[in-house]
Order: sequence, then C-alpha cells, then structure tokens
Amino acid sequence: MTNKLPKFKNQEFLKKALTHRSYINESQGEEDNESLEFLGDAVLGFLVGELLYKRYQEEYDLKPKELTRIRSLLVDEKQLAKFALQLGIDKLMRLGRGAEKDGGRQNPALLSDTFEAIIGAYFLDSGITPVRAFVKKLFIPVADDIIFPDSQTNSQPNDLVDTKGKFQQWALAEFGENPQYESDNGEGPDHAKIFTARVKVKGKAYGVGTGNRKQEAEKRAAEKALKKVGLI
Repeated sequence: MTNKLPKFKNQEFLKKALTHRSYINESQGEEDNESLEFLGDAVLGFLVGELLYKRYQEEYDLKPKELTRIRSLLVDEKQLAKFALQLGIDKLMRLGRGAEKDGGRQNPALLSDTFEAIIGAYFLDSGITPVRAFVKKLFIPVADDIIFPDSQTNSQPNDLVDTKGKFQQWALAEFGENPQYESDNGEGPDHAKIFTARVKVKGKAYGVGTGNRKQEAEKRAAEKALKKVGLI
C-alpha cells in the first residue's frame, strides 16, 4: 500500500510547509516552514503519545519508561525522514540552489523538518481529527513492529495460514478456551483500508496485527501472540 500526502483545502499551507529557508534566501515574498515545523513537532508529539497510550498502554500495560522509549524511536529524525520519503516529500520540497546542490533532498534533517511542517500545516488546514487519522495510518505499522517484533518480517500472508490454528491449540491446552478476535472496520479509503485485529484469551490480549483484510489482520495478531508465548 502506497502512502500519500493528505489533501489540503488551502494549498498555501502545503506550499509554505514545503518551503525551506534556503529557498527564501533566493526568492521574494515567500515564507519558510520553520514556524510550521515548530507547530508540527508539538502536534506530532501529542498524537504519538496519545496513540501509544490508547493503543498499547491500556491494552498491554506498558510502563511510562517503555512508552517514552518507543515514542522517541517513532519521532526521531531517521524515522520521520523515512516517512517523508514514503510520502514523496523529497521530490516536493522547495529548496534553494545551494541546498539542492548539497543533496538536500536526501538530507534526513531536512526531510524530517519538512514532515513536521506538513503535520503543522495540515493541523491548521483541517483540524486535529484528520491529522490524527493520518498519523495513525503511518505510525501504527511501525509501532507494531517495535512493540511486537516479527520473526518473519519477510513472510507473505500465505505463510501465516496456520498461525490461528496453532494459537488456538495453545489456548485450548492452557485454558480450555478458544481465542477471541476483535477486529475494527478498517481505517482509510475503501480501496486501501488498514484493518486492526486483537486476539485475547480469557480477556487478556496476546497480540495485535494489521492488514489490508480482516483475515490477514487476525493472522498477524495470532502470529504476534505465538511469539509472545514463545512458540515462534
């Protein structure tokens, strides 16, 4: 699935978010993105903290120290630069000739700063709710990989066909109960929804997974559960 930049109602917000100060030095009547970067950093910090608390702390009782570590990994320069590349921000940045010549489009600091500026601009353009949905779509798969390391990162969905059956066998042997799966209705446009599933036994969560179909999300959740109990 390809991630895309959000749609702006006011394109001037996006234009400003993409404008580096090096561009301003060579142009007249323009504004750089530094104030939007400041705002985006604050908005992003709040939304990622909220995501970690609501999705992982309440469900898995992660401690504040661990949540802080995970948040740092999610919003560090390297990771934000990866998001910027995924979104094609490198091709859209408005750079001065010097920054362009110095490889600014591949510079992690510039990419990260511009990503934050876009978050700030999108917040001003559309409010917190659309920004929250945009952030969740980008950050949840990365957070899942950090919190629930996948020993089969290169596996395809077909490789997971037995995971639900294997976890069911474990649950029956340990508790005499079948696992229960909880799936949402998916987030994002109809052609590119991301579904999230959790698997529980006796009310305790053992794994969470995401996928382009509910069945795939449940299989991923079962895989994470098997890893949690030491079976893979």
